[in-house]
Amino acid sequence: MNTTSLYFHIPFCNRRCGYCDFNTFAGMKPFIPQYVEAVCQEIKIVSKSTNTTINVGTLFFGGGTPSLLSVSQYQAILETCGINFDLSSTTEITIEANPGTVTQEYLQGIREAGVNRISFGMQSVHPEDLHILDRQHQHEDVINAVAWSKQAGFEHINLDLIFGIPGQSLERWYQSLDLALAENIDHFSLYSLIVEEGTPMHHWVARGLLQTPDDDLSADMYETAMERLNQAGFQQYEISNWAKQNEVDNRCQHNLQYWRFLPYLGFGAGAHGFIDGIRTENVGGITEYIQKIKQNNPLDFPTGPASEPITRLSKWDLMQEFMMVGFRLTDEGVSKLDFQAMFGESMESAYGKQINQLLKNSLIEQHPQAESRLRLTRRGRLFGNQVFSQFVGNPRL
Repeated sequence: MNTTSLYFHIPFCNRRCGYCDFNTFAGMKPFIPQYVEAVCQEIKIVSKSTNTTINVGTLFFGGGTPSLLSVSQYQAILETCGINFDLSSTTEITIEANPGTVTQEYLQGIREAGVNRISFGMQSVHPEDLHILDRQHQHEDVINAVAWSKQAGFEHINLDLIFGIPGQSLERWYQSLDLALAENIDHFSLYSLIVEEGTPMHHWVARGLLQTPDDDLSADMYETAMERLNQAGFQQYEISNWAKQNEVDNRCQHNLQYWRFLPYLGFGAGAHGFIDGIRTENVGGITEYIQKIKQNNPLDFPTGPASEPITRLSKWDLMQEFMMVGFRLTDEGVSKLDFQAMFGESMESAYGKQINQLLKNSLIEQHPQAESRLRLTRRGRLFGNQVFSQFVGNPRL
C-alpha cells in the first residue's frame, strides 16, 4: 500500500547555532501556542481539500528545536492528524531534539503521546568542537538524553554527528565516534560541515577567526566512519546514514520516503512537500505563516493555505531528481524498472552517456544482487557530488 509522509517544521530555537542556515528563529518562543494552533488548522484545511483520505506512513518533526514544544502541544498535533488522516498504517513518528532541552519526564510524555523515534543533535563529544559549532549542550547531556529515551521506551534512537569542524583532528573525530557507539543505539547520521554563506560561521572564516574546513581531512574522517561503523555492525544505507543490522529494520522510514521519490506533505513555516509531480513550499516567516493560515484562502490540493506559488516539475526535472535522490541510497541505488515505469522510457535512453562515464570512472556499479539497479561504489560515496552533477539539466540538450 502506498502511503504519504508528513513533515512538520518547528522553527523555534533558544539560540541560533553559528553554522545553521535552516529556516529557524531565536527569540520567538512566545509565538509557539499560536503556531501550534496554526499547524493544527493547516492539517484540517489540507485534509478537507483532498478527495480521498490520506493514508500516512510516517511523521517527522524537524527544526529548529522541536523539543521546545510541550507534550500537550504534540498531543494536540497528533490528535488532529488522527482525526483528519488515516494513521492505521503509520509505523514511525520522529522528533528531533536538542540533548540539552529534554528531561526524563518530557521524553516519557512524548513517547506516551505516540512518538516512537527520536533524533538527538550530538554533533561531537568535545567541548572545543561544540564551542565552535555554537552548541549549548555538553556530552553529559547526550548520555542522559539517550538513557532517558531508552527508559521511556523509544523504539529507535539516532545521533547526529558533524565532521570537518575547524580544528578537529582525525583522533578527535574517532573518539566522538567511539563514545557515540558506546551509547548502544540503532542509527547514526553523519554530516560534513558546510560553511554556508550568510551564517555567523561564514563571517568568522572570512575574517580569519576560523580556519576553513580541510576537504582532504574531511574525506579521511568520512572513510574512517565508514570503516568504524561497519566494524560495529552498522550498514550504510544512504550517503550520510547508518542503521544497526539486526532482526529489526532500523533505517529511518521517513527519509526513505524522500529518497525513494515518494510523496510527502509539509506543514509549518518553510515546510516543503512533494506530491503528484508538484513541489510545495510554505512561507518561511513564523508570523507570516500564522496570518496566512488565519486567512483560510481557497486552495487546490496539494497547494496549502500558507503555500508559496507551486512548482510543477517537468518530466526532465522529475528524471533529474529521481536519479539524484536515488543514488543517495548507497545500498538500493536507482531502479531501471522504476524509471521505465515512471517516465515511459529506459534509463539508458535518457542517461546512457552519463551512466557509461560514471561506470568507467568507477563511481557507480551494477548492483550485485539486482541487475536492474545501479548504485554508488565506495569511491562514488566520497565523490557523490560528481555523480549527482551528471544528472543536472535536460539530458537531451
